[in-house]
Amino acid sequence: MEFSPLQIRRAFGIFFINIAITVSIGSILCEIVYRNNFPFYGYVIIWLMVFGIVFGLQFRRFKTIFSSIRHRMKYSTKWSIPIKTINGLCWGLPFTLIVVFPEISQYLLLLGIGLGNISTFVFMKKFSGLANKEQFIVGIVSIILIVPAFEIDSSIFSGTQDIAVMISRLFIGLSYGLGGLYALYSKH
Repeated sequence: MEFSPLQIRRAFGIFFINIAITVSIGSILCEIVYRNNFPFYGYVIIWLMVFGIVFGLQFRRFKTIFSSIRHRMKYSTKWSIPIKTINGLCWGLPFTLIVVFPEISQYLLLLGIGLGNISTFVFMKKFSGLANKEQFIVGIVSIILIVPAFEIDSSIFSGTQDIAVMISRLFIGLSYGLGGLYALYSKH
Protein backbone atom coordinates (compact mmCIF):
# COMPACT_ATOMS: atom_id res chain seq x y z
CA MET A 1 0.00 0.00 0.00
CA GLU A 2 1.36 3.40 -0.99
CA PHE A 3 0.79 6.43 1.23
CA SER A 4 0.84 10.07 0.20
CA PRO A 5 3.20 12.43 2.06
CA LEU A 6 0.14 14.14 3.55
CA GLN A 7 -1.24 10.83 4.86
CA ILE A 8 2.11 10.02 6.42
CA ARG A 9 2.36 13.49 7.99
CA ARG A 10 -1.15 13.11 9.45
CA ALA A 11 -0.24 9.67 10.82
CA PHE A 12 2.79 11.17 12.55
CA GLY A 13 0.58 13.97 13.86
CA ILE A 14 -1.82 11.51 15.50
CA PHE A 15 1.10 9.45 16.78
CA PHE A 16 2.86 12.52 18.23
CA ILE A 17 -0.33 13.76 19.91
CA ASN A 18 -0.81 10.34 21.48
CA ILE A 19 2.79 10.44 22.73
CA ALA A 20 2.10 13.91 24.19
CA ILE A 21 -1.02 12.69 25.99
CA THR A 22 0.69 9.54 27.26
CA VAL A 23 3.80 11.34 28.53
CA SER A 24 1.78 14.11 30.19
CA ILE A 25 -0.75 11.89 31.95
CA GLY A 26 1.91 9.34 32.90
CA SER A 27 4.16 12.05 34.36
CA ILE A 28 1.41 13.52 36.52
CA LEU A 29 0.30 10.10 37.77
CA CYS A 30 3.89 9.10 38.54
CA GLU A 31 4.30 12.25 40.62
CA ILE A 32 1.19 11.27 42.59
CA VAL A 33 2.62 7.77 43.10
CA TYR A 34 5.93 9.26 44.22
CA ARG A 35 4.24 11.63 46.69
CA ASN A 36 2.31 8.74 48.22
CA ASN A 37 5.36 6.46 48.55
CA PHE A 38 3.99 3.67 46.39
CA PRO A 39 6.40 0.85 45.55
CA PHE A 40 8.53 1.03 42.41
CA TYR A 41 6.29 -1.32 40.43
CA GLY A 42 3.57 1.35 40.66
CA TYR A 43 5.46 3.38 38.05
CA VAL A 44 5.59 0.43 35.67
CA ILE A 45 1.87 -0.20 36.11
CA ILE A 46 1.05 3.47 35.50
CA TRP A 47 3.10 3.72 32.31
CA LEU A 48 1.72 0.45 30.94
CA MET A 49 -1.86 1.43 31.76
CA VAL A 50 -1.60 4.94 30.35
CA PHE A 51 0.13 3.72 27.21
CA GLY A 52 -2.41 0.90 26.82
CA ILE A 53 -5.42 3.14 27.33
CA VAL A 54 -4.28 6.05 25.13
CA PHE A 55 -3.09 3.88 22.26
CA GLY A 56 -5.69 1.16 22.84
CA LEU A 57 -8.58 3.56 22.36
CA GLN A 58 -7.43 4.04 18.80
CA PHE A 59 -6.23 0.50 18.12
CA ARG A 60 -8.05 0.05 14.81
CA ARG A 61 -6.90 3.42 13.61
CA PHE A 62 -3.31 2.64 14.60
CA LYS A 63 -3.00 -0.29 12.21
CA THR A 64 -3.09 2.18 9.32
CA ILE A 65 -1.08 4.78 11.20
CA PHE A 66 1.77 2.36 11.98
CA SER A 67 1.82 1.18 8.37
CA SER A 68 2.33 4.73 7.15
CA ILE A 69 4.92 5.44 9.87
CA ARG A 70 6.83 2.30 8.85
CA HIS A 71 6.67 3.53 5.25
CA ARG A 72 8.48 6.75 6.19
CA MET A 73 10.94 5.03 8.52
CA LYS A 74 12.08 2.59 5.84
CA TYR A 75 14.07 5.43 4.31
CA SER A 76 16.43 5.49 7.29
CA THR A 77 17.38 1.84 6.74
CA LYS A 78 19.15 2.93 3.53
CA TRP A 79 21.46 5.36 5.33
CA SER A 80 25.14 4.55 5.64
CA ILE A 81 26.46 3.01 8.86
CA PRO A 82 28.20 6.27 9.96
CA ILE A 83 24.97 8.26 9.51
CA LYS A 84 22.94 5.64 11.38
CA THR A 85 25.58 5.72 14.14
CA ILE A 86 25.46 9.52 14.45
CA ASN A 87 21.67 9.44 14.52
CA GLY A 88 21.71 6.69 17.14
CA LEU A 89 24.16 8.64 19.29
CA CYS A 90 22.00 11.76 19.06
CA TRP A 91 19.07 9.73 20.35
CA GLY A 92 20.86 7.46 22.80
CA LEU A 93 23.81 9.33 24.30
CA PRO A 94 21.80 11.87 26.36
CA PHE A 95 19.64 9.06 27.77
CA THR A 96 22.71 6.97 28.56
CA LEU A 97 24.27 9.93 30.38
CA ILE A 98 21.29 9.94 32.77
CA VAL A 99 22.91 6.92 34.47
CA VAL A 100 26.10 8.93 35.03
CA PHE A 101 24.44 12.27 35.83
CA PRO A 102 21.02 11.52 37.37
CA GLU A 103 20.93 14.95 39.00
CA ILE A 104 20.52 16.58 35.57
CA SER A 105 18.26 13.91 34.08
CA GLN A 106 15.50 16.45 33.45
CA TYR A 107 17.75 18.33 31.00
CA LEU A 108 19.17 15.18 29.44
CA LEU A 109 15.62 13.96 28.69
CA LEU A 110 14.86 17.14 26.78
CA LEU A 111 18.27 17.08 25.09
CA GLY A 112 17.81 13.47 23.94
CA ILE A 113 14.37 14.13 22.46
CA GLY A 114 15.67 17.34 20.89
CA LEU A 115 18.88 16.00 19.36
CA GLY A 116 17.25 12.76 18.26
CA ASN A 117 14.39 14.41 16.44
CA ILE A 118 16.57 17.12 14.89
CA SER A 119 19.20 14.65 13.67
CA THR A 120 16.52 12.41 12.17
CA PHE A 121 14.96 15.45 10.46
CA VAL A 122 18.33 16.57 9.05
CA PHE A 123 19.32 13.11 7.81
CA MET A 124 15.87 12.39 6.36
CA LYS A 125 16.01 15.66 4.47
CA LYS A 126 19.60 15.25 3.29
CA PHE A 127 19.62 11.55 2.40
CA SER A 128 15.96 10.74 1.74
CA GLY A 129 14.60 14.03 0.44
CA LEU A 130 11.87 14.18 3.10
CA ALA A 131 11.19 17.34 5.09
CA ASN A 132 9.50 16.08 8.25
CA LYS A 133 8.95 19.50 9.76
CA GLU A 134 6.85 18.11 12.61
CA GLN A 135 9.89 16.16 13.77
CA PHE A 136 12.04 19.29 13.58
CA ILE A 137 9.42 21.15 15.65
CA VAL A 138 9.51 18.46 18.35
CA GLY A 139 13.30 18.61 18.43
CA ILE A 140 13.76 22.37 18.45
CA VAL A 141 11.01 22.96 21.02
CA SER A 142 12.55 20.32 23.30
CA ILE A 143 15.95 22.00 23.13
CA ILE A 144 14.49 25.47 23.63
CA LEU A 145 12.56 24.24 26.69
CA ILE A 146 15.81 23.27 28.44
CA VAL A 147 16.23 26.95 29.41
CA PRO A 148 12.82 27.34 31.12
CA ALA A 149 13.26 23.90 32.69
CA PHE A 150 16.53 25.10 34.18
CA GLU A 151 14.96 28.37 35.35
CA ILE A 152 12.01 26.60 36.94
CA ASP A 153 14.26 24.00 38.54
CA SER A 154 16.75 26.48 39.94
CA SER A 155 14.26 29.03 41.25
CA ILE A 156 10.82 27.66 41.98
CA PHE A 157 11.49 23.99 42.70
CA SER A 158 15.08 24.14 43.82
CA GLY A 159 15.96 20.90 45.54
CA THR A 160 12.91 18.91 44.42
CA GLN A 161 14.23 16.63 41.68
CA ASP A 162 10.91 14.81 41.24
CA ILE A 163 9.07 18.01 40.28
CA ALA A 164 11.88 19.02 37.92
CA VAL A 165 11.71 15.64 36.16
CA MET A 166 7.91 15.86 35.93
CA ILE A 167 8.14 19.34 34.39
CA SER A 168 10.70 18.18 31.83
CA ARG A 169 8.41 15.29 30.90
CA LEU A 170 5.51 17.71 30.55
CA PHE A 171 7.74 19.82 28.31
CA ILE A 172 8.41 16.70 26.23
CA GLY A 173 4.65 16.21 25.99
CA LEU A 174 4.31 19.85 24.91
CA SER A 175 7.01 19.38 22.25
CA TYR A 176 5.32 16.30 20.79
CA GLY A 177 1.93 17.98 21.03
CA LEU A 178 3.12 21.01 19.04
CA GLY A 179 4.78 18.79 16.43
CA GLY A 180 1.63 16.68 16.21
CA LEU A 181 -0.63 19.69 15.80
CA TYR A 182 1.60 21.04 13.06
CA ALA A 183 1.45 17.68 11.26
CA LEU A 184 -2.32 17.49 11.53
CA TYR A 185 -3.02 21.00 10.34
CA SER A 186 -0.23 21.42 7.79
CA LYS A 187 -1.54 21.69 4.23
CA HIS A 188 1.54 20.10 2.63
